[in-house]
Amino acid sequence: MKIRLIAVLASVIWLAGCQQDVPETVRSGLVYCAEGPPEHFNPQRVTSGTTIDIISQQLYDRLLDIDPENGNLLPGLAVSWQRSADGLIYDFTLRQDVKFHQTRFFNPSRPFNADDVVFTFERIMEPSHPYHFLGGGNYPYFQSVNWADLVQQVSAIAPNQVRFELTRPDSSFLSNLATDFAAILSAEYAANLLTHGQQALLDSRPIGTGPFRFREYQKDVLVRLYRNTDYWRGQSAMEQLVFDIVPNNAKRMAKLLTHECDIVAFPRLAELTLISERPDVKVQESTSMNVGFWAFNTTKAPFDQVKVRQALAIAINQSAILQAVYFNQATAAKGILPPTSWAFEQKLPDAEYNPQRARELLAESGLAAGFSMDIWAMPVQRLYNPNALKMAELIQADLANIGVTANIVSYEWNTFRRKLSEGEHDSVLIGWAADNPDPDNFFSPLLSCAAADSGSNRALWCDPTFDLLLSQALSTDNQEARRAYYLAAQRHLHAEMPLVAIAHSQRFQAINANVEGVIINPYGGIALFAAKRVLP
Repeated sequence: MKIRLIAVLASVIWLAGCQQDVPETVRSGLVYCAEGPPEHFNPQRVTSGTTIDIISQQLYDRLLDIDPENGNLLPGLAVSWQRSADGLIYDFTLRQDVKFHQTRFFNPSRPFNADDVVFTFERIMEPSHPYHFLGGGNYPYFQSVNWADLVQQVSAIAPNQVRFELTRPDSSFLSNLATDFAAILSAEYAANLLTHGQQALLDSRPIGTGPFRFREYQKDVLVRLYRNTDYWRGQSAMEQLVFDIVPNNAKRMAKLLTHECDIVAFPRLAELTLISERPDVKVQESTSMNVGFWAFNTTKAPFDQVKVRQALAIAINQSAILQAVYFNQATAAKGILPPTSWAFEQKLPDAEYNPQRARELLAESGLAAGFSMDIWAMPVQRLYNPNALKMAELIQADLANIGVTANIVSYEWNTFRRKLSEGEHDSVLIGWAADNPDPDNFFSPLLSCAAADSGSNRALWCDPTFDLLLSQALSTDNQEARRAYYLAAQRHLHAEMPLVAIAHSQRFQAINANVEGVIINPYGGIALFAAKRVLP
């Protein structure tokens, strides 16, 4: 192990009286090189995969989990659940004797119970809740699926039982409870902070029930977590987990090769062959449900015109992008839903590359002389887009061929996301990775009217016909009936073109050969609970 890694893992400040903090000499630890910093430490308030990877599976648990092998729902903090015949009431029996984190800033007096579930979801739903407007009152994933409109009440019917009462049947309800955004918070911790007027600490000094406990965050430098010795699934083999924040792709790879970090989740595709030949590095690959896309801000002219969006869509060379950006480690997208989904519409036409027809469509829209626009490119590497800047440059060249001048715009990652949520962009290269296998996970959070209001709909597109199709699909448990509505929704999206789906990427991560127990989860963020270091 290199000197810097030892220094990172051993630089622990021992505080007297904090019996659960690890000793100054750390015997085992793991360093994960992250592409960007967390926005904060509450999964409810983000849709950023960068943030979710760092915090959700490490610090928190959810009522339900997802089996990574088949996508089935599994017990989490809920051991069982029942649904009423009309689909409007769900009763959950909760796991007992689950302990919240004991840290230097909080010492829980009781285990997890129904009050914590009620607190967690009432915060999202109730504007009168003392924590609702903390951070602006934004819960983008839950707002994009109309959670507050769907869930009428959450109540504790016993210390270990909780009831959700819905306003209408919703076939994606249970799947949404299994997403990384549905992390369960501590009601006792929140009450303690409220008493002392320190509510803001709830989302910056987190308390959960997950396998690791929060220790410190050095802004834009690192996040340090310690093992939760009371974790209900058992102790992690790793005493300490460090997320080293390294936005530069080349530097992350260099740190992997010098063993300054143990895991790089999104290795540069151009270097996969090189690193896979090294005996000290192993490369993992998996088919993952995701989509990289180019979204148009449909509230701005000329992107409010369907023909303009269609022209831009057929002006770009998708094949060239797959080769130059994804190094052919991706499937060309027909729409936003990946081919592995049971609701995928196979009959959608393949992407068309037709600059001449694009010029004709612009002329029909009164833009024969072309126009100028911005393309926002993510400053970080993500699963669904390994190099947004390179993609923007290719699109820029393609658009020049039809008389459209494209300016490439980027910012620091958190600034980028804030400005994007505020709708300042003309268009943006971004994407989405599945949080659960339900098809609605690709539709409502990305393109519903509710998602346009919450900021996760990057096209800011609100279409009543599309929303009705989603509502009809969610109102039934019959998979064939749901599939028919989702096929219609995909055809409608193809006609309206609020975004251009570009690719469904393979997922890779590179790991030091002496680390085991890290798998690629096709649904949600990275989980490091089972990671362990083995002797070479």
